[in-house]
Amino acid sequence: MMLRASQSPGHAEFVPERITEVTALLAEVLAPRAPLTVIVDGGDPGAAATFAARLAAAFPATARAWNVDAVLGLIGPGGGMFDSALNVLEPATDQILVFLRGGPRHRFAEGDGERRAQVVIDHRDPDWPVIRHLHPGLADVDRWYRSESQAFFAARAAEWDSRFGDDMPRYLDAVRRAGAGPGHVVLDVGSGTGRALPALAAAVGPTGRVLGLDLTPDMLTAARNAGRGDCADLVLGDARHLPIADATADVVFAAGLVHHLPDPVAGLRELARVTRPGGTLTIFQPLGRTQLAARHGRVLRPGEPLSEERLGPMLAASGWTMTAYEDVPDCFLALATRRTA
Repeated sequence: MMLRASQSPGHAEFVPERITEVTALLAEVLAPRAPLTVIVDGGDPGAAATFAARLAAAFPATARAWNVDAVLGLIGPGGGMFDSALNVLEPATDQILVFLRGGPRHRFAEGDGERRAQVVIDHRDPDWPVIRHLHPGLADVDRWYRSESQAFFAARAAEWDSRFGDDMPRYLDAVRRAGAGPGHVVLDVGSGTGRALPALAAAVGPTGRVLGLDLTPDMLTAARNAGRGDCADLVLGDARHLPIADATADVVFAAGLVHHLPDPVAGLRELARVTRPGGTLTIFQPLGRTQLAARHGRVLRPGEPLSEERLGPMLAASGWTMTAYEDVPDCFLALATRRTA
């Protein structure tokens, strides 16, 4: 059965294409693995059934005998609260677990469904689903990460500053603590709409240079429209494969970047490659980790990439030494120094 997607403001003309792109990619990845059962769960009531129907329709005719089940939730042990079925189902060779993240109710925020799933779809806007995780055993990350990340941020670029404008004082403080000074070369990796660029440019002065690099063209366009291309060079680039020579930067500024990378250690190693020995890295978020998790309707769990017990060893394994770690309600900030060879 093929369901017709409803239109939504801002990207209505692209809605059918976006849903088709996601389901076609998943069907292409899963088709060679038949026979198996695909279980779709999460999101708002009815979302799993709708997405499962679209996914089933995307399978080639030879695969239509597969099972694509929408599991709408089980009653868990927590006082009658709804819980995700994926919290009790373990991945197996003959079943694929797909978790829909989001929806206003965030009804499965307390469970482990997302952690257990091999496929995670951002489903906050059902008309604009985006793959946020695909198990490496299903597909190489280069097959989906770039296009899906661009789709995720492109849909948000035009309204980003208006939604998060109150973050600016925290950006200014993070730039101050980053240690950029006159004559420095600074890379803002994952620069987005360029909110840190004017302050970084002011710190390095006329003898320095600031580059803002982002994976999403729409984010760079928003930065230019805000006039931030006047104080920095804006570069389209993937944080995993930066178009920058070795040992170029004195300071690397990374706001809201590391936890989005599919392989954080590899990403941190790439940041180390472009940083001179003794240079510094600032990992920043304008909210604490607990508050950011709550904003996205989930509960912070031990061992996440930006937790102190994980981030320190990851930095050490990728050429950095962590020198500061702060996680308070209105700011997350970690500082590191590039080790000498």
